[in-house]
Amino acid sequence: MLFRATRLRSALAILTAAVAVQPPTMFAASHREAPITALDQKADITDWFAFVSPEHPDRVVMILNVDPFLEPSNGPNYFPFDPGILYEFKVDNNFDGLPEVIFQVRFKTEIRSPGVFTGFVGNLLGIPPITALDGPGSEGLSLRQTYTVTMVTRNNTEELSNGQTLFAVPTNVGPRTMPNYSQLRQQGTYTLLNGIRVFAGTVADPFFIDLGAVFDSLNFRQAAGGGVLNPVVDADDAHNYAPNSLAGFNVNTIALEVPITMLTSDGKLHAAADKLAVIGTYGTTSRRRLKVLGEESYGGGQNAWAQVQRLGNPLINEAIIGTGSKDRFSMSDPVNDAQFTNFFLNPLPPQILASIGVPVPSAPRVDLLPLVQYMAPICPGCTPNDAGPIADLLRLNTGIAPTAVGQQKRLAFLAGDTAGYPNGRRLGDDVFDISLRVLGGILVDSKKYGTLLGDGVNTATVQPQATFPFVAAAYDGRDSVHLGPGQAGCPNSMGGTCPVN
Repeated sequence: MLFRATRLRSALAILTAAVAVQPPTMFAASHREAPITALDQKADITDWFAFVSPEHPDRVVMILNVDPFLEPSNGPNYFPFDPGILYEFKVDNNFDGLPEVIFQVRFKTEIRSPGVFTGFVGNLLGIPPITALDGPGSEGLSLRQTYTVTMVTRNNTEELSNGQTLFAVPTNVGPRTMPNYSQLRQQGTYTLLNGIRVFAGTVADPFFIDLGAVFDSLNFRQAAGGGVLNPVVDADDAHNYAPNSLAGFNVNTIALEVPITMLTSDGKLHAAADKLAVIGTYGTTSRRRLKVLGEESYGGGQNAWAQVQRLGNPLINEAIIGTGSKDRFSMSDPVNDAQFTNFFLNPLPPQILASIGVPVPSAPRVDLLPLVQYMAPICPGCTPNDAGPIADLLRLNTGIAPTAVGQQKRLAFLAGDTAGYPNGRRLGDDVFDISLRVLGGILVDSKKYGTLLGDGVNTATVQPQATFPFVAAAYDGRDSVHLGPGQAGCPNSMGGTCPVN
């Protein structure tokens, strides 16, 4: 290497100082990454995932996480979805940057026991413990939410519940109120029309990162190599060498499992080499637009929807888009992303690194184009005519077979696991380390620009599940506490949550 970890830390400190005018969310997935979402937490998309299901390889799983940093014990209302928000899953299947398939999710809230002091109560005042989402055992659900799922294509709109009432799964309040939370949670998975499956509720935040080190001028822990991982740490996908700052926090999630044939342009399965196997995905949140006197109405007047945020690839708005453009990026559509081309082709982080002698490719950074255009390696069957417009979509080749859960690599594509990011994104993909290395130029030349950049947080504190909805159950509100690195009584010395009696 041309520089040691100490020099890298200095370089990264300069980088942080240069972008200090940005909100303190750089590289924090999408947790409050733009001014507009910092003010509207309920509409804040923290993460977007899309991957071919290892459980059912003929289906795609899409997961939209919203509402960051939910403290598990924070009653009495806890964390309902916002009925005023339209949550959407969008799929482009013909390379034009526009969604041809959209899944819309809307929530309703009911207060069933207005005299009770909290949203959830059980084993108290003669109310039985909460063991069901509906019927006997659900009496303690004072605050309960239902939702609908609607599929929209250019030719059809269809409500998918098939006559079922869909209940959102509440957070895990604690063992007295919810003595068998695992069983309660299982009731929240529903099979809809056409074999689609859905889950909505509060879960453990799957993202993992050392935020404290990032925001202290990227002052990475010495145990993690100070920002340059040694080969042993880099190859360890099972342990953390720095605290995971998201451990112990919950997040609200909506997960869909959809047959691939409902997402491709011709309704068929395709091999990986066929461009028709590739789709582009992203999620959005929107609110009703307010009509302003004298202003032209947009998309149908004062009741039309106005987009608050969108998310395709992780870290684009955080690490690439300048502060003055972040809100505009959040509220615009991917098909119009040509206006952000300068950010994509000449991003600031590599410029700063290059200015102090760190080897990075020269601009324009065409090696980053597969993130914003349909190109190899995600789309090996694509030609230059298929690239489509510049558009931030999380592209997924549905013809690449999924990797079994126990064999997945955290560095995904960079480690030869082509079923992971940037080919879609799975829950265990270490997008922070991957993104750092991609910005550093590893896709151009893995030897010349292959510095083992990373924060030492290599895995989530609570592992994803092997079956749908894949996201781990919500942290227990009573028996989970936040512990820092090295704190007595926590078996995971790198932070997280530990049960207390």
